[in-house]
This record gives sequence, structure tokens and C-alpha cells, in this order.
Amino acid sequence: MEAAGATLGVEEEFHVLSGPDGRLSPGSRRLLALTEGEEAVEREFQDSMIETATPVCHDLPGLRTALLGTRRTLVEAADKAGLWLAASGTVPASGTPMGSTFADERYRRISDEYRRLADEQQVCACQVQVGVPDRDLAVQVIARLRGWLPTLLALSASSPFFQQTDSGYASYRAIVLSRWPTNGPPPIHPDYASHLRSVETLIRAGVISDHGMVYYDARPSYKYPTIELRIADACPELDDVLVVAALCRALVITGAAAEFAGERPSYVPDDLLRGATWRAARSGLRGQLIDPYAAEPVRAPVLVGRLLAHLRPALEFTGDWELVSDGVAAILRRGTSAEDQRRILGSGEGLPGIARALVARTRAAL
Repeated sequence: MEAAGATLGVEEEFHVLSGPDGRLSPGSRRLLALTEGEEAVEREFQDSMIETATPVCHDLPGLRTALLGTRRTLVEAADKAGLWLAASGTVPASGTPMGSTFADERYRRISDEYRRLADEQQVCACQVQVGVPDRDLAVQVIARLRGWLPTLLALSASSPFFQQTDSGYASYRAIVLSRWPTNGPPPIHPDYASHLRSVETLIRAGVISDHGMVYYDARPSYKYPTIELRIADACPELDDVLVVAALCRALVITGAAAEFAGERPSYVPDDLLRGATWRAARSGLRGQLIDPYAAEPVRAPVLVGRLLAHLRPALEFTGDWELVSDGVAAILRRGTSAEDQRRILGSGEGLPGIARALVARTRAAL
């Protein structure tokens, strides 16, 4: 059996835009037709969204190559279709009426049940899958890493605009998602059977319709032997995706090592963790964040430093320390995508200028 963290992969979600005006486009089916036979490209909830998934990777160089490949495939299809793509939590037009949910029985059922929540689900994530072959271990590791998830959100925040206005948040995507009944901090369970019973209870009660509607910030995958870390906004910069993925893997490796060593896990109350997630969504890397383990407000760079110190042994073990420490330093220096978007608006380019910049940054590494 492979060790926890031996594999990783990334699912990236993209907004589909009509062009320089920044409007959302219901063009995902055209992109799917142009990429038919490409397993990496998948449908998403809204017609104005599309997703890519890397193959299973074993290291960051391999993951970078895979991400370049999936982005390139999708961008080439978009060029043929006359469409634009933006990897970001939101674009300014997110949350505005257009198109519909993808023509899929499951998505239509969810749309009919959840109504406005589904209508406004025009937000995109960067989801990291980290291999954990033992499902009981996966549940136990999630209980150990969940207090660090808000820090990942703060680092990746890229969704300040929604419904053509500045939301006042660095990640308004997190606020949009928080309205769903199974979103937020993952519940603590002693084993996978307990997690499964909880999910099946929610299905029987009619709260959710299937296992795919478990939207917690981290969850054991129902399909694969992985932990899926779902809290990060989609990142326009490819290097930021790699930083997020490496941090996710290091969290899993660190949690698994602590579990095997028999270390007592630090308990973080759900209400404090929800508060830390809200603060990360509100502030990003500017102002105060909340350290759930110390139950205290701290400046964002301090909390990020604590995360790196916690993960350094795992990052050195995987050979990722230099890339991650340099990458995090770069994010702290230049700010998040949310800050970049506000600078663009302040320069006078308007909301369409933000969309154009996000498209350019999504393509930049290609």
C-alpha cells in the first residue's frame, strides 16, 4: 500500500467568458465537443463553467507538466470557439442571471431543489486530491488538518467581485458556498464508517441527494482513495496552484505521521473554525486572521509562517520546501489575486478590465 501523500492531482474550475466585455457565456458544451475524447476536460454545474482534472501525479514537476497540459488543451479549444477562460473564484459577472445549469439530470434536480443557491453557483475552485489508501486514516487525517484550511483560503483568495460589484471580501466564493447545507469545516469522525453513516443519514433525510453533494472544505473522496481538499479559490497563476497543491499534500503527510505516532490531535471547535474561515474570506492576506489552534487573532503573514513551520518537515521530505517557501513569499509580497483585481479596478480599467486580466493570467504560463 502506498504511503499517504504519495500521489496528488488537481481539479481546476474555469469561468467561460464571451470575450473582452467579460460577460459569462453558456459555452461549455462547445468546449466539451471540441475536446471530446479528452478525459482531462469535464462538465461543471453551470453552462458557464468547465473543469479540468490532471492525471494522478507523484511530484510537483509532474503536476506542473500535467497542469500545463490540461490548461493548454482547454485554452486551445476556447480559442477555436472564440471563447475566453478565467481561472478565478469569481469574475465580476458571477451571480448574474444567464444560461442555465448543465443539461444533466442530476444537476437539474439539484437546481430545482436549491433554487437561488444553484442559480448563483457561478464560482470556481482549485480542488486538490491527495492519495490516502486507507479510508479510516483519511478521516483521521482530516480531523488533524482542518484547522489549517482557512489559511489556504486566505492564500488563494481570488473572488472579490460578485454580481458586478465589490463584495468587500477577498473570497466571496467562500460566502456563496457557505449557504449550502453541507459546506464548511468537515465534521470529526472516528472512522470512515461513521462518516459514511452521517452522509447516508443526510441523504435519507432529504438534505442532500447523493454523496457528491458533500461540499465540506475537505472530505474523503467517495470514488477514489484520496482526501479532497476543496477550500481554495481557483488560482489564475499556475505557480500559485502548485503552492496550494504542495501545501495540501504536506498537510496530509503531516497529519498521517502524527496519527501513526499516536500524537493527541488538537481539537478546534466548529464555531471557531467557521469564524476563522469567515475571517480568511473577508480579509485574505490583509489585516488579521484567526489562528484556530491558538484561538487568537494574528497578522496574516504570522499565521502563514506558522503553517510553513508546521509543514516544513513534510515539505523537506517531498523536496518541495524551496518551491513552496519561495512561492508563499511571492504571494505575500505581491498579494492575492483579490488584491490584484482591486488594483486593476482602481487603475480605471473597469470591471471588463478585471476579466481581461484574469484571462491573461490564466494563459500566462502556457
